[in-house]
Amino acid sequence: MKRYLKMLLLVFFLIIIFCYTLAIGKIPNKIVLFEGENISMKTLLGLEIKNTVETLSNNEEKINDGIGNKKLEVSLFDIFKIKDVDVNIIPRTKVIPVGNIAGVKLYTNGVLVVGMSEIEGEDNKKYKPYENTGIEEGDTIIKVNDTHINSTDDLIECVNMSNGKEVKIKYLHDEETKECSITPVKSMDNEYKLGLWVRDSAAGVGTVTFYEPETKIFGALGHGITDIDTNELVNISSGEFVTTRILNITKGERGNPGKIQGTIEDQTKIGTISKNTRFGIYGTVENLSSLNIDTSKEMEVATRDEIKKGKATILCSLDNGKAKEYEIEIEEIYKDNNYNNKSMEIKVTDQELLNKTGGIIQGMSGSPIIQNGKFIGAITHVLVNEPEEGYGVFADIMLKQSKEVN
Repeated sequence: MKRYLKMLLLVFFLIIIFCYTLAIGKIPNKIVLFEGENISMKTLLGLEIKNTVETLSNNEEKINDGIGNKKLEVSLFDIFKIKDVDVNIIPRTKVIPVGNIAGVKLYTNGVLVVGMSEIEGEDNKKYKPYENTGIEEGDTIIKVNDTHINSTDDLIECVNMSNGKEVKIKYLHDEETKECSITPVKSMDNEYKLGLWVRDSAAGVGTVTFYEPETKIFGALGHGITDIDTNELVNISSGEFVTTRILNITKGERGNPGKIQGTIEDQTKIGTISKNTRFGIYGTVENLSSLNIDTSKEMEVATRDEIKKGKATILCSLDNGKAKEYEIEIEEIYKDNNYNNKSMEIKVTDQELLNKTGGIIQGMSGSPIIQNGKFIGAITHVLVNEPEEGYGVFADIMLKQSKEVN
């Protein structure tokens, strides 16, 4: 009986440690806030967040001491220091919600591994040169021997120049740089190969969310661009936003999301993409006229405390013209969610939009959400079985991401 109780106590103790480890892990090392915005972090009993003067009441503080940087300290029972949190306080700003469809061209940092396959050597035997090297789908090859890899052509050239001798591969796995060695195999077509399928670019269409006149920065999509084969966020070296011409709109229905089809061939460059994140893609506008926006339509970016359930509107362009406003309903708000881009549950209520698209369709991601004259967020997802419903990300999250572009 005593042994059973000891085991129960041990399990209970391990569960507590696990819960505290998760809670500490969720506290970020860096936070960006608007001036006057509340810090709000859910923590467990005993975890305290302090500034240099006093413990925050309920781990919540309103920042009123101006723009700049400050440091908060996380401790356990006010005895053991756990970590520091850097807080960057930025001024409240105004942006222009856009809502226009644009084309995306991304170029990877290195080449992305999207698949693996056996190679039939010149001796008619099957080989897997990548086996036991540690390389997996979703990894990014950045260097072969001493040569930086920027494209698939670079990789092919380096492998063929090896003449079958072992090469050293430097690659990224889960943001960690690793190395391995691979011996290329000479194939039936007289070329040396690694057995890896790779890709060095991605393209598609999406919606530009906002433009900030003061910095010339834009944000779009509200979610990151992931590789279709690996489902990993594409690690980009550069990218372009270009105008697009809508070719067709497929209406969404239950179990079958609709989509906007457009072409990016022979279109005009809008700007440069510098960042692909799970909260959207960001960059700098170089050709403002190509955005086709009214620069007098600036509005304030709302904090999540200002967002209310109820009526709101979205901006989106569905006919190769200027973006139009459509009515939606905000059904739920998740104010403490800083971890993914499902900040709000929304529902399309505008009959004109429902007639055109059936609700939210692919290509509408990034459509800005407006409430009470303020920019509050952007569409990010659709519910496949309820195409008139979906999710949006908070505007403050997107703006804070954009500030890290510089």
